Parts: sequence; structure tokens; C-alpha cells
Amino acid sequence: MTSVQIGGLFLAILLVLLVIRIPIAIAMLLTGIGGYVAISGWDPLLNYLKSVAYARYTVYDLSVIPLFLLMGQFASRGGLASGLFRASAAMIGHWRGGLAMSAVGSCAAFGAVCGSSIATAATMGQVALPELKRYNYSGSLAVGCLAAGGTLGILIPPSVVLVIYAILAQENISALFMAAFIPGILAAIGYMIAIAIYVRLNPEAGPAQPRLNWRERLAAQKGVWPVFLIFIVVLGGIYGGYFTPTEAAAIGTVGTGFFAVVLGGMRLREFKEVLYGTAVTTAMIFMILLGADVMNAFLAISQLPVALVEMITNSGLGPFVVLAGILLLYLFLGCVMDTMSMILLTIPIFFPIIMGLDFYGLDQTEKAIWFGILALMVVEIGMITPPVGMNVYVISSMARDVTLRDAFRGVVPFLISDVVRVVILVLFPSITLCLVRWLT
Repeated sequence: MTSVQIGGLFLAILLVLLVIRIPIAIAMLLTGIGGYVAISGWDPLLNYLKSVAYARYTVYDLSVIPLFLLMGQFASRGGLASGLFRASAAMIGHWRGGLAMSAVGSCAAFGAVCGSSIATAATMGQVALPELKRYNYSGSLAVGCLAAGGTLGILIPPSVVLVIYAILAQENISALFMAAFIPGILAAIGYMIAIAIYVRLNPEAGPAQPRLNWRERLAAQKGVWPVFLIFIVVLGGIYGGYFTPTEAAAIGTVGTGFFAVVLGGMRLREFKEVLYGTAVTTAMIFMILLGADVMNAFLAISQLPVALVEMITNSGLGPFVVLAGILLLYLFLGCVMDTMSMILLTIPIFFPIIMGLDFYGLDQTEKAIWFGILALMVVEIGMITPPVGMNVYVISSMARDVTLRDAFRGVVPFLISDVVRVVILVLFPSITLCLVRWLT
């Protein structure tokens, strides 16, 4: 067998291991080691393994991951979510479907200090779901808006998934955060429009709550200022060039921890749980990164990515046909894989293909940033698509009176919004790149 054929064989083995639910890190390690040995033998593999862990874990940019994870843990336990929901509900809760829109807006704001889709969904679900039930919102709409709103946790920067992509693609983390900001806001607006259309067609699904006077509305906004302050310091510091992403993450973590103690009443026991949760998630991500490095080394010596690039380049297919195929494949993978697994598994294969094609005359850096945001948007859809749809399962576990079938039916309007948004970003890359071009 040629090295390319061996690469294809072991890639198929990797997919089989994932289907039978072998953890992604272990599956990548086993497949990478097996393929490397099949092509080069044991001695080159051992020579590579002796330095790969040190080389990976001494990358300075990786330190941003546990910091953003810790910031998200503090935010989840610090009572920030309830203040955000009360503030938004006070302003638009009297609209038909207003509480569902408030939940989406709160998820977007919470995503600015969290960076995790599941954490955003779980935290906002605990806060908003009782209120949605109290005002007789339909179970499918309540679960759907919170599951979809949770995906904003990885769309609104800071985003752990974007950090991983930046490391894999060797792109600037700050530039990717800038590029994600407007698409993330568009996602939140699109979800609110989907809710407005849904409740117009089904008025009983999202009844309005009583209108508050302006004094009550303004009083409710007091819960917003901690999140607003952290957001300005973290992202304003990054965009303004005052902090590196790692420095901003450290400052944001300290600030969020302070508010978790002062406003959320976090004590020693909760602090230990926060540290433990951060350590477990960080270890999982770092182990996956190590497995991805070994897998990528095997793919490099197999020349499979190069062969795929040449095959697609010589196929005569247009760039947008190739891009559409990749995005559709992401949608399919989202039905069976989690977000992190998709990014780590596919970027080493798809990224060289995209870089070899011409899109609107974009240079390599702009093309990498644009594709990164598109990939982020599409893998985010996987968080609410069956049968995996982790966000849907998280919210469904809280809304036990809503069947899983009704829960997935409730996310359909938001999936339509997602598809429309992805098409717009494909057709108009300047939407993604305008802040990057303006601020850099």
C-alpha cells in the first residue's frame, strides 16, 4: 500500500473508533501511532513521541484555555446570569415571545464572559426555564430558544473553540475574536427574529408578560454592569492592543471571580468545585490536543492532505462547490460528534484545501479567518441537531415535562436561522472581516 492509501485506511479506522464511542483523544492517539508505525516504523515514532508532549504543552497561547474556562466557571456560579435575564426581560418581556428573546439576549451577553456552549445553556436554563414555564410558554419553544441561545457561548468571543482553531491554523487569536463578534451578534438577532416569526404563527406559544414601568425597567438594569465591565475590560483590552489574549483572560478571570464571591456568594467549597471543574475540562482538551498532534503527524507523513488538495484542485470543481461540500459535511458530522472533536479532526484536512482555493481574491490570512468563522458557525449547529445535540439534552434534562421529540422540534426555527446566516456569511465575507480590517 502507498502512504496515501495507508492514510485513508487509518482515517477510516479513526471514524470507526469514534462511532463505537472510543474517546476522541484515545482514538486519535491509537490511530496516529498505528499509522505512523505502518509508514515509518517504531524508531521514527519513538523519536517523535519523546518531544511532542513538551512541544505542545509549552506553547504560551495554550494558557488562555484554562483561564477562559475558569472565567466561565466563575460566571456560571457567580449569579451573573440571573441579573442578565432580569434586565433583558424587564425591557422586552412584554412583547409576544419577549421572554424567549430575553433568554437569547442573555445567552449572548453571558457568552461574552463564558466561552462554552454547554455552560451557557446550562446556566441560562436554570435561570430562564422557570420563568418561561411560569408565563406558560410552550415547552418546545422554551427548550429550543435556550438550547440555541447556548450556542452563542462559543460564537460571542471569547471562545475556547476559536482558540483551538487559532492554534491549529497558526492564526492570531485576537483577529479571530474580532472576526467572530459581528457574526455572533447576527446569530443572536437571527434567533430573535425566528422567535418573532414563530410566535406570530403560534401566538399561544409565547404569551407576553405584564409591561413594567420605566422605573422598574431601569432598576432591573443594575444586574448588567458586572458583565458589561468584564466584557469591556477583556475584549476592549484585546482589541485596543492593551492586553494579549492571555493577559486579558487572566484579568477577566480575576474580575469574574471577584463578582462570584461578592454577588454570587461563592465560598470555599464552591471555589474548590470551580477549580476541579476547570482542571478536568482543561485536562480533557489538552489530551485531545496531544492526540490531534500525533494524528496530524501521521497525516503529514502519509501525504493524504496534500493528495486531497491536488485531487480537488485538479477536479475542476469551483471553490464554492468545494466549500459547500465541506460545510455540508460539517452539518452531517454535527449529528454524531461534539464540537471540539469536529474541529480537531477536520481542520488538519480541510484547512489546506481551503487555503489552496481562491475566494473573492482574499489573501491567505483573511481566508483563514473567514473559514474559521464559517467552521465555527457550522459546528455550532451540531450542538442543536439530532441525535447528539448536546445543548438540547442539557436543557431537556431540566425540562422533564418536555419530550425529546418536542425539544428537537423546538430548535427547527433556529436551525433555519443558522442556515440563512451561514449562507449570508459565505456570500459576504466582508461582514466577517470588516472589524479585522478596521482594527488591525
